[in-house]
Amino acid sequence: MRVAVITEEAPLPAGHYSQAIKAGDFIFVSGQIPIDLQTDDLIEGDIKSKTRLILRNIEAILKAGDSSLSKVVKLTVFIKDLSDFPAVNSVFAEFFAGEPPARETVQVSKIPKDAEIEISAIALAN
Repeated sequence: MRVAVITEEAPLPAGHYSQAIKAGDFIFVSGQIPIDLQTDDLIEGDIKSKTRLILRNIEAILKAGDSSLSKVVKLTVFIKDLSDFPAVNSVFAEFFAGEPPARETVQVSKIPKDAEIEISAIALAN
């Protein structure tokens, strides 16, 4: 069974996709960029603040799907400048203590809304 996960506690999709899909034992969270829920705009600030906001938005989506950040098994990070990786990595250490999820980080030339970073997640649903 496949069910869309939707919450108003995180920015709604800007296109024809779901915030997340719950399928079997997993939740697949679509790529999130650092959008402020109140303004629907990208936030200003450094890469750490942008990463924190994205992870909080992912957390809200996972909560709506009866999951949590502690159940994340895989993250994919798209970043415009790999020199920002140490700062992003330090934020991941704040959110994922103990055994962190699997992850890849890829430098890309363009992200929607010209964001600096986008993160997607796969988590256990139960």
